[in-house]
Amino acid sequence: MLNVAVVGMGGIGNTHARCYQNNKAVKLVAVCDIIKERVDAAAKNFNCPGFNSIQEMLSSGVKIDAVSMTTAGKENGGDHYQATMELLAGGLPVLGEKPISNEIPKAREMVALAKSKNLPYAVNLNHRFTPAARRAKDWQTEGRLGEINIIKMTMWINNPNESSPHFHMRALHPHSIDVMRYFGGDIAKVQAFFKKGPGRNIWSNVQMNVQFASGAIGHLTGSYDAGGGYGLETCELVGAKGRVVIEEACERLRFHSRNSKEAEILDYLGGMMGFGDTFQSRINAWVDDLLKKTPPEKVDGKAEDALKAQLVIEAAIESWEKGTIVTVPAV
Repeated sequence: MLNVAVVGMGGIGNTHARCYQNNKAVKLVAVCDIIKERVDAAAKNFNCPGFNSIQEMLSSGVKIDAVSMTTAGKENGGDHYQATMELLAGGLPVLGEKPISNEIPKAREMVALAKSKNLPYAVNLNHRFTPAARRAKDWQTEGRLGEINIIKMTMWINNPNESSPHFHMRALHPHSIDVMRYFGGDIAKVQAFFKKGPGRNIWSNVQMNVQFASGAIGHLTGSYDAGGGYGLETCELVGAKGRVVIEEACERLRFHSRNSKEAEILDYLGGMMGFGDTFQSRINAWVDDLLKKTPPEKVDGKAEDALKAQLVIEAAIESWEKGTIVTVPAV
């Protein structure tokens, strides 16, 4: 049995807590939030002790094996650093929320501290954990697609919230870029264009071209000014032998052979009906890695992957600001 705590009891923190409760190998033993009303409600709801600080929780005597860190902050990632550093310093494996941090030096510190302590540190990059993405990855590994030439990614939602100028890129697209990297490997170069939607103060639309280290090329279309039903998230892998399309993150998977008009279509793989189900699959994978004692460097969706996605995001912003192609720096 794995004893788990959750730090940050907003909407996402409560989602993590429910997913842990749904996993028979886990016992939720603590919740933590600096807002008293939030932690009191969560402690009552999940029937476990509640704490107003990480240090209070760590010194309480409650046995904790791992923690979900789900605080938010500026651009949805501004409050991740301090909490994560305290938890890692306390010797606890951490599953953080994305983005890992919108300040690259802080993200590097977090990854470095986990590495120095040989602790599992992962990020909730849940879009790669869908049964559809897993099946597509199996097909890729088996050679069914052949060499990947192009990866096309679309992710857009209707989010009218205003924040800092690049709130959309930094808060939404760690997911998009991670999915692209999951299939294409490291991204070497980036060229990006941004547009503000009508009445917007932020850059709420993006088109980004990339070149992978493998030589493959890719494209991301993203927006906070879209919506309207089906077609919010699509990933297309174009290989020398075949093409794969993942629709709505998890709802439909299609395979098209290069030389045939017939298509193989799989709907709702693993019983996953929509995006909301992806949190459970990601939490389960994290729990499995911990129970199997997977080496930190081999944990699926590890923090280094999130850092690499963030480096691509900052390269895209730099590309737009400088009007040039930008080489993505190494971790």
